[in-house]
Amino acid sequence: MLQKLKAASRRLSLAVAAVASVFLIAAAANAADPIKIGLGMSLSGGLAPNGKAALVGIQIWAADVNAKGGLLGRPVQIVSYDDQSNPSTVPGIYQKLISVDKVDLVIGGYATNMLAPAMPVVMQHNMVFIGLFGLAVNSEFKYPKYFSMAPTGPQPKQAFTKGFFDIAMAQNPKPTTVAIVAADSEFAKNVSDGARDNAKAAGLNIVYDRTYPPPTADFTPIVRAIQATNPDIVLVASYPPDSVGMVRAANEVGLKPKMFGGGMVGLQATAIKMQLGPLLNGIVNFDFWLPKETMQFPGILDFLKTYQAKAAAEGVDLLGYYIPPWSYAQVQVLGQAVEATKSVDQNKLADYIRGATFKTLVGDVRFGDGGEWAEERMLQVQFQGVKGNDIEQFRDAKTQAIVSPPAYKSGNAIYPFTEARK
Repeated sequence: MLQKLKAASRRLSLAVAAVASVFLIAAAANAADPIKIGLGMSLSGGLAPNGKAALVGIQIWAADVNAKGGLLGRPVQIVSYDDQSNPSTVPGIYQKLISVDKVDLVIGGYATNMLAPAMPVVMQHNMVFIGLFGLAVNSEFKYPKYFSMAPTGPQPKQAFTKGFFDIAMAQNPKPTTVAIVAADSEFAKNVSDGARDNAKAAGLNIVYDRTYPPPTADFTPIVRAIQATNPDIVLVASYPPDSVGMVRAANEVGLKPKMFGGGMVGLQATAIKMQLGPLLNGIVNFDFWLPKETMQFPGILDFLKTYQAKAAAEGVDLLGYYIPPWSYAQVQVLGQAVEATKSVDQNKLADYIRGATFKTLVGDVRFGDGGEWAEERMLQVQFQGVKGNDIEQFRDAKTQAIVSPPAYKSGNAIYPFTEARK
């Protein structure tokens, strides 16, 4: 009888050990499952030059993290779909990422126009959402788990062009009139809203204030209409194809305001700089980072070496100064939050991101109200002395002077606009 009991006990012990073994194997397998980060990105269409470069920045971050063992001991997997630069594709992409692909985390793709349509889906699933270069995306939604990877600060609409107007109003004699022209789109609307506020605060008279439809190809009639009002300064809010068209039309018509630019997306792209060459001279426009001594944050130059080594083969911006460091920083923030909370729990991540200061390629990042940066750090840059169309004059950024803000200034603005075009 005793032997039977001992045999039964051994069988029970073996069974328990087998079950425990299964659980351990399952736990180990589960620990090795990737942490999936999902996003839509503009890989075709008008926003593709910036979107493709942004995705390369994210992929470099994932490779760096995985080389160090991943997050929480699990590899990182990036799941991305092309939104075709079309806002109508965005909701379906994020629904698929969350409901079908079962991603652990989501981040925003590039640009205001693509982030806004993702917000309702992300909000429905109560997920953390870090947007990339979105202007005032959360001003209407007021979603507590949204965070903006753009240095526009607590008042993003006004901050985007404040430096432009500050430079203008520092001149003698001061300008008195302004023309505002913007694409009929979410981003450009937000820029022009802020520009109106800044113009009013500066005491400027708005003599032209119009929008144009996104498919516009010929900007000559628009520029002629602006010229007819004879404004001292011209503020343009546009996406890349429009920015190129506007610069060319201004040159053809002979538009000669005292300042021109402000909110033109695309003029930061290396290929567009090379394409337009000397036509850029005198333009004062926003930017976020340039390889100046005042902006060499820890890690950014090493990152750019890695990025530039890949750029030609990937068919992306050869220098990568505009968006790749910021997309890398976007996922740096998310990764640091995951490691700090030891979790992919959305509530824990959001709580941590709200209160922490993050060390990133683009400097220290801290978020404030509405998920915007707690402190604004917009740049205004003037093209000066561009000759020909070679890339080297843009590699060291000698043809681009940071003229605002004072903390990052690398040169003085040439005023009026026509003086910088001689």
